[in-house]
Amino acid sequence: MRRRTLLAGAAAGAAGVVSLGGYRRWRTPAEPVIPDAPAGDERLEWRASAARGRTVDFYTAVPAGYGDGRGLPVLLVLHGASTTAADFPALGLGRFATDSARRGNPPFVLAGATGDRLSWRPAGADDPQRMVHEEIPAWCAGRGFDTSRISVCGWSMGGYGALLLAETFPGFVRAVAAFSPAVSAGDDVFARAGALRGVPVGLWCGTDDGRLAGVRALERALPQPKAAGSYSAGRHNFGYWSTCLPAAFDLVARVTARE
Repeated sequence: MRRRTLLAGAAAGAAGVVSLGGYRRWRTPAEPVIPDAPAGDERLEWRASAARGRTVDFYTAVPAGYGDGRGLPVLLVLHGASTTAADFPALGLGRFATDSARRGNPPFVLAGATGDRLSWRPAGADDPQRMVHEEIPAWCAGRGFDTSRISVCGWSMGGYGALLLAETFPGFVRAVAAFSPAVSAGDDVFARAGALRGVPVGLWCGTDDGRLAGVRALERALPQPKAAGSYSAGRHNFGYWSTCLPAAFDLVARVTARE
């Protein structure tokens, strides 16, 4: 195993963020809004994934003030098609975790690995879904995280993967937060929607996003009303998804805090 440990604040500096009114914004057209909170123990490592047949980036983030995160529940993070786990530090995910705890939520750690552009589904011998279901929890347990309390979130392709993961392995996750999931009526997520009964699901999508109709249709297909989420001005980019993360983290904290 090779490891790249990220010092708190280093990732944001590398991304070229500037402080604006208590928040940090990327100098990109999408302009993600990043909380003005420090990252805690944030790491990017290389792990050998038997499920994928290759070495993958493995990301973890513990809220600042919670040491190495031992005993904390886990929120799995599934990336979209245009990013990988190596991008998570620059997206400010560790800062969002600290911000959530500072707002009074029970703390949790973030964990994610690179699944490439396979929609988090098996493709021949390459199975990123099995990596998320079997290997990432094992890697997290090795760090002392509480893998009996796992939730999952994701955006775009990762939102699709997060929903499909919960449907494929009932009881594996405690909550799902999906941002603009790449779902379409009649796909596997719709076909298995009944398996989400009893799982709190949060759905968010921008009103200027081409995925909006599919996400609204999925909400109608859920076996119970969504537990959180909204449809507000925004496009299919992390500028919009970053504004949804605090509410999603509120949902995850509330659900995973239950013993």
